Amino acid sequence: MDIKNIIGVNVKNKKILFRPDINSPIDSKGKIVNENRLNAVALTLKYMVENGAMVAIIAHQGDTLDYQNLISMEEHAIILSRLTGHKVQYIDDVCGDCAIERIKNLKSGEAVLLGNLRYLTEEVSTFEKDVKLSADDMKNIYLVRRLAPLFDLYVNEAFSAAHRNAPSMVAFQRILPSYAGPLFFKEYEALSRIMKSATRPVTFVLGGAKISDAFGMMEKVLRDRIADYILVAGVTGQIMILADGKKIGDKYENWLASKDLLMFVNQGKELLKNYRENFVMPVDLAYESDGKRREISVLQLPQEEMFTDLGHETVEIFKKIILSSGTIFVNGPAGVYESELSSYGTNEIWNAIGNSEGYSLIGGGDTVTAATKFVDLSKFSYICTAGGAMVRFLSGKRLPLIEAMLSGK
Repeated sequence: MDIKNIIGVNVKNKKILFRPDINSPIDSKGKIVNENRLNAVALTLKYMVENGAMVAIIAHQGDTLDYQNLISMEEHAIILSRLTGHKVQYIDDVCGDCAIERIKNLKSGEAVLLGNLRYLTEEVSTFEKDVKLSADDMKNIYLVRRLAPLFDLYVNEAFSAAHRNAPSMVAFQRILPSYAGPLFFKEYEALSRIMKSATRPVTFVLGGAKISDAFGMMEKVLRDRIADYILVAGVTGQIMILADGKKIGDKYENWLASKDLLMFVNQGKELLKNYRENFVMPVDLAYESDGKRREISVLQLPQEEMFTDLGHETVEIFKKIILSSGTIFVNGPAGVYESELSSYGTNEIWNAIGNSEGYSLIGGGDTVTAATKFVDLSKFSYICTAGGAMVRFLSGKRLPLIEAMLSGK
């Protein structure tokens, strides 16, 4: 790509606006429980600070769609300080007078993390969806007008948010000389490897509850012969069982209907019609009853239970394919891994991937969190910080960030 890398650039006494993605999973008390994204961007921040730059960081946590995560980013600054070995100050102001004054007073080798970007209307996903602005239009919004004149350079390390057409992601490139950090290139190269030069056979393991991700990419990777096998688990697996003409049970199907997920059944039917030989379907499922784990063959469906995991027979089939694969891509856990009774499938499959000799790439927030619980992450070839951007990339769709970086200054 014709995108410049900030590493190697003389940044001494340059004021840099740094846009990473450090949106992190938090617990019920608002504390960060997974530092993967923070750790991934620390190298770039450390490089800039140690080479005399004056760095202001803009980033987000949460959104209107997950309002419980829309919190102060003070803990992010504390963690970045620890990871870089340099004090990262925090100010709970995005681009108001306090933030402007702090930026103006930055000295060589100092960094400050500004307040949560999504305190601003123009940065939330609802605004992006309802008010469609071009990058040129965004040059005149409040965030850009306030911050752009204060900086010499703009650096983006937020490949995981590359699918977002937000001002902080695509507008500053129209005004400031722009660079990417090493994580940006690593993410791009790892995903390109899956798309263009993967060792075969290539196996996609698709689970979790956010099935729009799975259905967004399956047609593309099968049509273009990127994937040899798709192992379907989680809610994706249940939808594919329905697509295969089997009833699961009114209780579970009513739950799918309440989440507007039955709309994917027809898409699943079309996929099975055209690519049945590529799909590996669940042959048994697990559910919890009276405090115990129980399993049932798909041939015995329908059953009025809420299915929360794969059964042992399916897990063994999946493991055999995984261990013989040259490349494994994973998005989404096999079941409700947070429950001990329903964690068997995720635990076994994740460990099989970790023990495989093939190239393995896992991505997505819930996927990485689940993997952290069961496996030493060093066993995976690459941990992708991206979720939505990763899915869009593998679906062959445009990424606003890449377009902005290519067309910017």
